[in-house]
Amino acid sequence: MDDICYQSAAALAQAIRQRQLSASEVMQAHIERIEKTNPTINALVSLQLEQAQDEARAADARLAKGETPGPLFGLPVAHKDSYLTRGLRTTFGSRVHENNIPAQDSAVVARQRAAGAIIVGKSNLPEFGAGSHTFNEVFGVTRNPYMPSVSAGGSSGGSAAALAAGMVTLADGSDMGGSLRNPASFCNIVGLRPSIGRVPMAPGNHPFNMLTVGGPMARCVDDVALLLDVIAGDSPGDPLAQASPPGAFFPLSPYETRGRRVALSHTLGGLPFEPEVLAALQAGVNALRDMGCEIEEREPDFEGADLAFETFRALAFATNYGQLEPAQRELLKDTVRWNIDLGLSLTGAQVAAASRAHGQMFNRMQMLLRDFDFLVAPVSQVTPFAVEQEYPRRIAGVDMPDYIGWMRSCSRITSTGHPAISLPCSFTDDGRPIGIQIVGRYRQESALLGFARAFEQALPTGRRRPGCGS
Repeated sequence: MDDICYQSAAALAQAIRQRQLSASEVMQAHIERIEKTNPTINALVSLQLEQAQDEARAADARLAKGETPGPLFGLPVAHKDSYLTRGLRTTFGSRVHENNIPAQDSAVVARQRAAGAIIVGKSNLPEFGAGSHTFNEVFGVTRNPYMPSVSAGGSSGGSAAALAAGMVTLADGSDMGGSLRNPASFCNIVGLRPSIGRVPMAPGNHPFNMLTVGGPMARCVDDVALLLDVIAGDSPGDPLAQASPPGAFFPLSPYETRGRRVALSHTLGGLPFEPEVLAALQAGVNALRDMGCEIEEREPDFEGADLAFETFRALAFATNYGQLEPAQRELLKDTVRWNIDLGLSLTGAQVAAASRAHGQMFNRMQMLLRDFDFLVAPVSQVTPFAVEQEYPRRIAGVDMPDYIGWMRSCSRITSTGHPAISLPCSFTDDGRPIGIQIVGRYRQESALLGFARAFEQALPTGRRRPGCGS
């Protein structure tokens, strides 16, 4: 079972196409893994395992009749519970939508279905994706497969935990202030935040949202590239979506790292970090030097980054949820209500100031990455924390201003608009994962993925598996 469940998605897809494994065998192995590990981890919700096995058998029958398989043919996947899934409950982690069964798929889901993927269920998230710790009143808390007493991160924490635990081959997520990167770091997997518009976010109530992106998660960089290749591209429902031909991201070409110039930021503009996070960053820097990279310490100018991110985040919450009825608002957690009210209270002058800062952040990162190929920094400011804790309120002696303040190491990169990837890097002495964040040039995800794969080969921390369910 574990031999199948921890193979790469690309390898499994090839094995199914060549009939070395059947889709039914692959699905059965993952179902057994889910039944063994999910009761403890609680990564997957709204499961449809019998239907998934039926679809796997049907896929085998179609393949036997000569159907040309898609790139994800027969692969078990999970979709974040903020993506619409036709006929399958989509709750957004909120009691407001506890019984919501959509009549359509989000673009990200529809493209995976068309590529042959089979849905086993949804992945858990915090209410409306708010906060980088996955818990809600509908399904409860998601635990970390490496240490169930600590957080799996968020908001795509269910996706990250399910991948780390071997329950699915691929999973999708979304990222506003770190929701693809933070859980990837906490769960020792790979999460890519693409450039704005690379992956369509349709349908939605806020199509001109300049912070939130969809993206792929997997246990290795090649699988992230495979999923990105499927879900990227233009969409009539997303005015920001960019055209992307098949094969643009997968397979990845070899990437020469020797001589690449890498900017190194220890604090991303003076943020506090736990010592174990900075020690992990050093392990990553050592690997980069072994790869022949030229490392130069460079702290980017992040003045205005927090203003831009926190203003437009609040505006997004007001846009998406500001029209809820009073009875519905009463069902929301306090932090979501706070973010909505903050957005509704914004003045034109505040939005204008944030817009100027947002543009300046993009331009500054563009200038930095004219001189450097990549920027390397920590992902999260803390290591995975106790699952009972809502969010870290103090880091290295510094009080956090609110429930999102502890994730500025990700949200400051969000404000630049540039693509960023979280990769496995190290572990604490007691076995909690820590990732590393690599930022690439705007809309150059292929180069970022190629560099990330070379790093993964130089420092194969991602091969370390959790003990859950073993």
